Amino acid sequence: MTERRQAISAQIRALVEEYFALGEVPGARGTARVPLHVPSYGAEEVNEALASLLSTRVTMGEKVQRFEALWADYVGAGQAVMVNSGSSANLIAAEVLRSPFLPRPLAPGDEVIVPAVAWSTTYFPLVTIGAVPVLVDVDLDTFTLDPKAVEAAIGPRTRAIVAVHLLGNACDMAALGALARRHDLYLLEDACEAHGAEFAGTRVGAFGQVAAFSFYFSHHISTIEGGMVVTSDERLADLARMLRAHGWQRDVRKKLDVPNPGIDERYFFVNFGYNLRPMELQGAFGIHQMQRLEPFIRTRRENAAYWGQAFAKYADRLRLSPGREDRGSRSVWFGYPLSVRPEAPFTREDLTRFLEGKGIETRPIMAGNFRDQPAIRLFPHRIAGGLPNAELIMRASFFFGNHHAIGEPERAYVRECVDEFMAGRR
Repeated sequence: MTERRQAISAQIRALVEEYFALGEVPGARGTARVPLHVPSYGAEEVNEALASLLSTRVTMGEKVQRFEALWADYVGAGQAVMVNSGSSANLIAAEVLRSPFLPRPLAPGDEVIVPAVAWSTTYFPLVTIGAVPVLVDVDLDTFTLDPKAVEAAIGPRTRAIVAVHLLGNACDMAALGALARRHDLYLLEDACEAHGAEFAGTRVGAFGQVAAFSFYFSHHISTIEGGMVVTSDERLADLARMLRAHGWQRDVRKKLDVPNPGIDERYFFVNFGYNLRPMELQGAFGIHQMQRLEPFIRTRRENAAYWGQAFAKYADRLRLSPGREDRGSRSVWFGYPLSVRPEAPFTREDLTRFLEGKGIETRPIMAGNFRDQPAIRLFPHRIAGGLPNAELIMRASFFFGNHHAIGEPERAYVRECVDEFMAGRR
C-alpha cells in the first residue's frame, strides 16, 4: 500500500509540474491587460502544499517553522512568528506591547502616533488594545511618516510610533529612531507592503521593537493569506507565540516565571491569546516563495525606473514619487503611484477612468486620509496638524499595478496609454 501511495504521489507531482509548464494559467489576469497583481506561485508551492494535505499534517508545523527561520534571516531580525494574516501580525505586534509581563506595557488611553495615510489594519489593532491613534501627516515623495510632523505631535501621553513603510518605501528610520529614543517610545513597523525594502542598507522590520509583514495574495510574495511578526527580543517573540495560540505556553522557547498550581503544561494559560495560527499549507508556500522574492523585486524596480523616466516629461501635470533611494536605501514598489497636480487641466478621476478603460487597473493610495473615513468616528483618536499632504493624496493620488508579471510589453503599453491621454489634453 505504501509503494502504491508513493507512486500516486509521484504522478500527482508530475501532473502539477506539467500543468504549470503549459504557461500562465488562463484567467490569472482576469479581464485586465495590466492587472494590479497576478498569482506569484507555481508548481513548487502547489506540490509542497499537496504533500502536506496528503500526509494529513496540515496545521502549524515544521514547514511553518522553516519559513519563519528563512524570513527572520532575510529581514535580519532575531526571530519570526508566523500568523494567519498580515492584519493578525499587526494585531499581535500591538498586543505584545501591552503584555503585563513587560516592565512598561502600553495601557488604555496611551497615544500611538500613526500616519494619516495607511490601511485600516494599521489603526484597528491599536483601538483593540485601547490605545489612541494620533494621525500625523506624511511625506509626498514616499507617502510615509513626516518626522517633523511626528515630533510636533508627541505629547505627554505618547507611548509609541508606528512606522508604516507604505507602497514599499522605507520610512526615515534614522529620524524616527532618534525620536523614539529621545522620548522613550516604542517603535513598531508596519512593513506589510515592504518585503525587502531597505533604509540605509538595513531591511525594514529590523529597526523597531517589533514589526509586521503580510503575505496576502497581492503582495511581493504570497502564502495566499498569512503574516509574520518579527523581533530581535526573545521575550517579545515568545509573547507573540502565546498570543497567536490561545495564550498558552506550549510553543514558547523560554517559559515565563509563573507559578503552576498543578495545571497540565500543555494547557497552561498565562497571557492574553487568540487563535491566529497559520496552516502548514501557508508555510509550504512560503518556503518556496522565498527564492522568488529578490527576482520579483528586481522586476518591480526596473518597471519603476522605466515609468519614472517615461513620465518625467509630464512633471508640470503629474507628481512622481522617487521612492526611498537615498542613503543606501531601496524601495520595492508595491505599486507605481502618480499624483495629479492641482494645476493640471484634468482630474485624477479623468486619468484613472481613461486607464481603466484601457485595461489598466488602478486603486487609491490605500485608505487615503483616514481622517476622512467614516470609521474614524467609532473610536477615540487625535488629529495632529492640518494633514495637507494626506489630503492631497486622498483627492489626487492613485497607483497601478507593478509586479513580477509586468515586463517590457506591459510597461510600454502603460506608457503609451498615458501618452495618449496627455496628447488629448494639451
